[in-house]
Amino acid sequence: MANIDCNSEITGFHRTEVTLSQTQQVEMRERRDNGRIRLENGLDIHDFPPPTLVFSQGSYQMRTMVQDVDYDYDIDDGTYFKQEDLVDENGNDLTPRAARERVCDALTWDGRLKHEAEIKLNCVRQKYPQGYHIDLPVYRIVTTVNDKNEKIEHCEHASEDEWILSDARAVTRWYNNIVGELNSGESDGSQMRRVTKLTKKLARSRKNWKDQTTSGICITKLVTDHYVCVNDRDDQALRETWMGIKKSLDQSTEIEHPVLDTKLAESGDAKVEFSRDCLSDALDKLEILDDVNCDRKQARAAWDDVFNTTYFSDLPDEDPGKKSSPVVVTSNETARRNDGGGRFG
Repeated sequence: MANIDCNSEITGFHRTEVTLSQTQQVEMRERRDNGRIRLENGLDIHDFPPPTLVFSQGSYQMRTMVQDVDYDYDIDDGTYFKQEDLVDENGNDLTPRAARERVCDALTWDGRLKHEAEIKLNCVRQKYPQGYHIDLPVYRIVTTVNDKNEKIEHCEHASEDEWILSDARAVTRWYNNIVGELNSGESDGSQMRRVTKLTKKLARSRKNWKDQTTSGICITKLVTDHYVCVNDRDDQALRETWMGIKKSLDQSTEIEHPVLDTKLAESGDAKVEFSRDCLSDALDKLEILDDVNCDRKQARAAWDDVFNTTYFSDLPDEDPGKKSSPVVVTSNETARRNDGGGRFG
């Protein structure tokens, strides 16, 4: 495959248009921490025990959150209680709905927030005027004893009307471990995380895509399954990874859960199919890079079209980050995964 080397452009786009600014990160972290204090104070006022653990999860904790023009950010902050602390006045276990109601009441006890917390099917949601929200999934820690009289702990999520075996911390551990494994031969050790964020950025590059595209965890799982490491070439790693994802989704839209024996998406999932079609369109737009007559201006225009931006074309003629701007054409050799081509799942 021959293509223009746009690594500097892609890494610059990631740095300025994809990664959250330090100010945004600090603000959301402060809101999250204030929410934790509010929760404990609200529970204390009602003489309810505080959570044993509060743990950020999802894209925030995995450091794969991307910029959004509407400030539409979702921070997941799991609240973990001991089972014996989630009981009613008679000592009976709270239902999943009642557990979420307790957390919601604790967040809204003084009525000072502009947006009151809401009870959702799988969490309690606290919205903020800036546009983002914090979701608090509620978990209970259940302790059992095995045949060897050893105490075993597991976590159950208050999901709709059932307590479901689940612990999002395991997903975070899975991703961070995979990042280390798949990036073991990569020069700066973080290319896969950048590819993940750039893929999520594509999925949110048009406003009307947001409600139609698949979830962040599905995108993350697809990237880890098909990631291609190309040292010092984020642009090529991104394109090769997208090709692998597209090829897989052409066969099936099923996506396995990374840590549970369940599926994140089933065959025929409409949102996964939509994401596949968007990815296919992006790859079609990038085919110009294979033309031996393609110049840097055309290459930048293609990346603009993919991400629905003018960032690339607005760059100065000189290749950013380099002293000169020669057009670099790579060989036809296809990049390979640094894990030997094996599949993680």
